[in-house]
Amino acid sequence: MTKIGLRNFWFQVHKWIGLILAILIIPLCVTGAALVWDEALDHGLNPQRYAVSGVQTLDPQLYAQAARTVLKQGDRIQSITLPDGDGPVIVAAVPGGARPQAGPPTRTNVWLDPPTARVLDRASSNAGLIRAMHMIHGSLMVPIWGRSIVGWLGVAMLFSCLTGIWLWWPTVGKWVRGLRWRRHRNLDTNLHHLFGFWIAVPLFVLSLTGAWISFPQFFGAMSGAQPQKGPDRAAMARAKPLEAPKTSLDTAIASAQAALPGEVAMIAWPTDLKPEWTVTIGEGPGRQVKVDDATGRAKVSPPPKEDTARLMRRIHDGTRMGLVWQIVIFLGGLLPAVLAITGVIMWWRARGWKAELKARQRVRAAVKV
Repeated sequence: MTKIGLRNFWFQVHKWIGLILAILIIPLCVTGAALVWDEALDHGLNPQRYAVSGVQTLDPQLYAQAARTVLKQGDRIQSITLPDGDGPVIVAAVPGGARPQAGPPTRTNVWLDPPTARVLDRASSNAGLIRAMHMIHGSLMVPIWGRSIVGWLGVAMLFSCLTGIWLWWPTVGKWVRGLRWRRHRNLDTNLHHLFGFWIAVPLFVLSLTGAWISFPQFFGAMSGAQPQKGPDRAAMARAKPLEAPKTSLDTAIASAQAALPGEVAMIAWPTDLKPEWTVTIGEGPGRQVKVDDATGRAKVSPPPKEDTARLMRRIHDGTRMGLVWQIVIFLGGLLPAVLAITGVIMWWRARGWKAELKARQRVRAAVKV
């Protein structure tokens, strides 16, 4: 195949990936950009949840009692998260019924004022704009197959990035010629070339990490990761908190702080899958204490090792990656939407001038006859 033929081939691949997937890529990328700042977005959408009267905290047992006043009968408290600085206490609960579910149970979150245990808000984990954006970004709201569809979109975006760089590369002169702004008379084409170049590498990384998250077993096998021992993540999410733990909340906290002194940041209830309390002391990883519900004995958990899968997720969502990378992710969500729109405009314009060219050729052929 000649160089021109190869370039035309990659052009067709790049064009049809963009055209076919544009309607899916735009909502996927825009929601991903917004979710980089999901906490700030929640502050703006639900200010009542953060209208606290102070930072002093009470006995966690009081927060559990206050949350039960607005929870449904039979709901079981799953966790209590205490604020780091100025913020609310968050109590999460799940339905206590034994009805089986395909996915994790819907949680009810209760936001409380730290100094008074006053209820600030109550909402389902499946409600609200932010949850809808999470569902769009994670599965396009498609049951069962949605996660795989998103993963294949990530694979397609990998090819789009590679073919885009190939097409961006100037055919004449040095590669720096490709950095000039005016490569075409149309604004949308210039935007497509310029934004496509600068976002190509970050978008490749985000597409790869997104595909990795969607297909963890495939990529985990490629990276040599060891199969997970014990219950998987889905089974842990479906586990039910014990209705009547043998060790009380106060005893579990006291036992955990005796093993690892410090301020309590979070308490997770024992479940039917793992009958042990999990108490997080302070901030950061490696600060968890497991308290056996039957005996009340505490054991400090070793710091978890960050495997490749966890690293890929952090890179993808920007957790503990710094402000610069979070801004890159934000732009990596917005600019592909711009590329999709400008690409469609370029394709539509090309259809027009190709039709005009064919019409002129027909006229010329008729004149010659």
